[in-house]
Amino acid sequence: MASTHLSFSSLQLQITSHKRPSVSSQRYHRTKLSVIRPIRASVSEKSSAEVETVEVQTTPKLPIRKIPGKYGLPFIGPLSDRLDYFYNQGRDEFFKSRIQKYRSTVYRANMPPGPFIAENPNVVVLLDGKSFPILFDVSKVEKKDLFTGTFMPSTELTGGYRVLAYLDPSEPSHARLKRLLFYLVSYRRDHVMPEFHNSYTELFESLESELGKKGKADFVQANDQAAFNFLGRSLYGINPPDTKLGRDGPKIVGKWVVFQLAPLLKLGLPQFIEEVVLHSFRLPPFLIKRDYQRLYEFFYESSTRVLDEGEKLGISRDEACHNLLFATCLNSFGGMKFIFPNMMKWIGRCGVKVHTKLAEEIRSVVKSNGGKVTMMGMEKMPLMKSVVYECLRIEPPVPLQYGRAKTDLMVESHDAVFEVKQGEMLFGYQPFATKDPKIFDRPEDFVPDRFVGSEGEKLLKHVLWSNGPETETPTVGNKQCAGKDFVVLVARLLVVELFLRYDSFEIVAGASPLGASVTVTSLKRATF
Repeated sequence: MASTHLSFSSLQLQITSHKRPSVSSQRYHRTKLSVIRPIRASVSEKSSAEVETVEVQTTPKLPIRKIPGKYGLPFIGPLSDRLDYFYNQGRDEFFKSRIQKYRSTVYRANMPPGPFIAENPNVVVLLDGKSFPILFDVSKVEKKDLFTGTFMPSTELTGGYRVLAYLDPSEPSHARLKRLLFYLVSYRRDHVMPEFHNSYTELFESLESELGKKGKADFVQANDQAAFNFLGRSLYGINPPDTKLGRDGPKIVGKWVVFQLAPLLKLGLPQFIEEVVLHSFRLPPFLIKRDYQRLYEFFYESSTRVLDEGEKLGISRDEACHNLLFATCLNSFGGMKFIFPNMMKWIGRCGVKVHTKLAEEIRSVVKSNGGKVTMMGMEKMPLMKSVVYECLRIEPPVPLQYGRAKTDLMVESHDAVFEVKQGEMLFGYQPFATKDPKIFDRPEDFVPDRFVGSEGEKLLKHVLWSNGPETETPTVGNKQCAGKDFVVLVARLLVVELFLRYDSFEIVAGASPLGASVTVTSLKRATF
């Protein structure tokens, strides 16, 4: 996710082979895509008379302002901010109230968990679309051990290794491990689209069956199993339920994620219990060790060829396996667990009119392609693509981003320039950046066609969910999601599968510690 997802860098450029996938469904065919490079022209020489008539547009100089806000007394200040963040105000109001108090989208505050887990909770908060992108510039900020922010989970939860998500691009292991993830998906690219169809056909059939029996169906639980099965089948060539792991994968991953992210979560327990058990002390890793070993054995036995490639890159099989597990389970599965229910929530709320437009667009393109879903075909579905980007904009899967200043920096918001000292921690809350009213019209509204057309496409540089702008590409030298294109692809496939099968659907959505709770109450099968 916005850290390090499974490698699908430049996926559309990698899927070029014409070899026919060996799967039962023939709806999915890969198509070779042309790469269109931007044409850059130099300014031609002009006469001195011509030069004199040129008007130079200058941007008004912004005032330099001291960063407002205080950290408070040691222990007391961080604890007070933590209670406000989780309970007294809640996350969004915590940030919003301080914007109003300081009249600034850049200010100082403490970020959870604070005492006794995080040694230094002090951060400079960035809450607008202009200041936020400095968190992506690895020439200015360091990303070492900052995946979870002001604290780092025990490496006992990842086999004793600092996995890729916690490495800065300046560290030698970063490039090797990112190349390994790129290799994984390049090697398995033929299987992604057909296996998604197979896995999510099973999901929709299970939802229909549950609806028939109960009148409603839990999308989240069904999605967890479908997502895990899809990742096992597409990336490792193995069906998890057919292994010793059985159908326990999603449940184990869920527990393992809680052990890593507990200090940042609000699970709905009584406040006193959450504060003591989750936010003040780390959950002991030994409690999850046996379950984690089951996951490790599943990935070790399923990834022989990838582990062989890891050895060629100078990575031990053990370290490579722990990184594959982390990338698949926390980044990719975790991403699908968060994004897909949120997509069902937002698209479900759009209503029949938008659903009909999506169904017409998707079915028309697929029909013109002889009934096949292709990469090239999906590029001809502007509303479908816009809906996916709007889901990623309005509710980014990884809302919190961090970076430590490598040198003294000047950070610009829309209204002022702020000086940040070397070593200070920068923090950005992404939903405020991607709902910046100075960038987006109706920023709080879900606008399905926001990114349609040339003007809409210009806004994609402000869609930042992947730890980088949507218009940029992951490389071994940056921290943008290695699986950025993978996430976009599977999100598009979900919408395509949904509206090839159904004219419309209805849901009831609620809150959940990880994403949304979504109950499907109606599925209207395709009639045209």
